[in-house]
Amino acid sequence: MREIFKAHSYQRYAVEYIKQHPITALLLDMGLGKSVITLTAIQDLIYDSFEVSKVLIVAPLRVAKSTWSAEIEKWEHLKLLSYSIAVGTEAERLAALKTDADVYIINRENIDWLVTKSGIPFDFDMLVIDELSSFKSHQSKRFRALMQVRPKVKRVVGLTGTPSSNGLMDLWAEFRLLDMGRRLGKFIGQYRSTYFTPEKQNGYVVYSYKPLPGAEEQIYDKISDITISMQAAEHLQMPELIAATYEVEMDDMERKKYRELKQDLVLHLEDAEITALNAASLCGKLCQMANGAIYDADKNILVFHDRKLDALEDLIEAANDKPVLVAYWFQHDLNRIEERLTKLKISHSRITSADSINSWNKREIAVGLIHPASAGHGLNLQAGGNTLIWFGLTWSLELYQQTNARLYRQGQTAKTVVIQHIVTKSTVDEQILQALQRKEQTQTALLTAVKAELGGVS
Repeated sequence: MREIFKAHSYQRYAVEYIKQHPITALLLDMGLGKSVITLTAIQDLIYDSFEVSKVLIVAPLRVAKSTWSAEIEKWEHLKLLSYSIAVGTEAERLAALKTDADVYIINRENIDWLVTKSGIPFDFDMLVIDELSSFKSHQSKRFRALMQVRPKVKRVVGLTGTPSSNGLMDLWAEFRLLDMGRRLGKFIGQYRSTYFTPEKQNGYVVYSYKPLPGAEEQIYDKISDITISMQAAEHLQMPELIAATYEVEMDDMERKKYRELKQDLVLHLEDAEITALNAASLCGKLCQMANGAIYDADKNILVFHDRKLDALEDLIEAANDKPVLVAYWFQHDLNRIEERLTKLKISHSRITSADSINSWNKREIAVGLIHPASAGHGLNLQAGGNTLIWFGLTWSLELYQQTNARLYRQGQTAKTVVIQHIVTKSTVDEQILQALQRKEQTQTALLTAVKAELGGVS
């Protein structure tokens, strides 16, 4: 049974904006309904004004598989739209692309295949890029492939809630794809020299850039004529968001092991220039230790402590049989969490498939286990609960915000959403949480944390 779509005023505005602007960047906060807004505009452009006949939607894999089609099937006013999902094996993708439809949906990993290998004519007259931020690298295959065919497309919509989670440098590739360089320049070097200055460099090698004074305002002004930006709290009656920290503390022996391993990891960097690559490697090891286990050189798991597992057990018990989502980062985190939950005879499931999503939303799962990198975009989990526990934190502001938005979004019926962070005291956990709370860009936060470790191997 399809539902009647009762559009909010901002949704009606956004629909009209897309219809009136051949190029649109729709920077809407999580939960504001980017998909239904875009599909409504598509249907109007196809069946009312006859300006569009064939649309390609490029999305993350899980979103491509189910989210867009579910939206089309959900709403009464979209019943005229036909669609075809081009994911799976090459034969399945080819069959889907040869099917007669209004809308074709493909995962972003297969864009290069579609453009350069499939043999399918790229005759789409409208392109929708879901999670535009995943095209922030101008050197990626997906970016280069889309740039080859971008001139063939007369309408393009870029959707994201986090356009520059790692800083303003991200915006160049995203808007180069939208307007072919009209606003922020056709070349990344031109963009850098106009709006940025080197921040960290070694000779001619520049590791990072910082915006020039006033650059942020200039960039936003340049793109303002094709961009809508809205925050959920401004337009929706959102539940109260409560962020809390559950601190755990290692004992003397565990702290000694942490310090010894930290010192061993840090010392080999002490006389070297710190780059994002080796900073990430070092911080990854420190994060593992804070969580309670670490991989050795042979990928064996060495367990240091169970402090976070004990805290997780306490938090699940305190939930009083209400379902909780648990975000983990490392595989050994997942293994140890599942082992503990099995021992406690608590029903749990990884949220990795349509069936598990459905079970979670029916509240059939006591503990849902999600990885931010695979569950960060497009999953509607708000019907299943209102508590998210971060067992292991991520440096990525985008993944952090998107994962929280699986529960803190439109359609959440609880009056509050609780985001609980389990943090090991006197470890890198504290620096990660501080960086996320400051909404600091990932690379800068990583480098700052590592330099702090170098400055105080205690």
